[in-house]
Amino acid sequence: MQDFRNLRVWKHGHQLTLDVYNITQNLPRNEQYGLTSQLRRSAASVPANIAEGCGRYGNAELRRFLQIAMGSASELEYHILLTRDLAYIDNQTYDRVNQQVISVKRMLASLITACVKKAKF
Repeated sequence: MQDFRNLRVWKHGHQLTLDVYNITQNLPRNEQYGLTSQLRRSAASVPANIAEGCGRYGNAELRRFLQIAMGSASELEYHILLTRDLAYIDNQTYDRVNQQVISVKRMLASLITACVKKAKF
């Protein structure tokens, strides 16, 4: 068991979530229970699953929660694209947030790979 707050991927995921919450404050009110909710839920799911995995015992459990976080990051990646295509955010905001998502996904992939390698030994 390790402190999730010490993981770089958790720190980046947490910052991404804060940024998504900030962006969604400006979305139309009629999206409050639709796209706004989906964006916030998928964003918060990333660091939350990293934290939960760190609270479990064993590498297999950690890996499983990291994989769930990866799925949530992919879902967020789509919702950010949809937000841009609906003209709720500009291209500059989209590019910035999308790069954050890609960065978090790369870190998750590396950590998942490390868990797999550790399990083989």
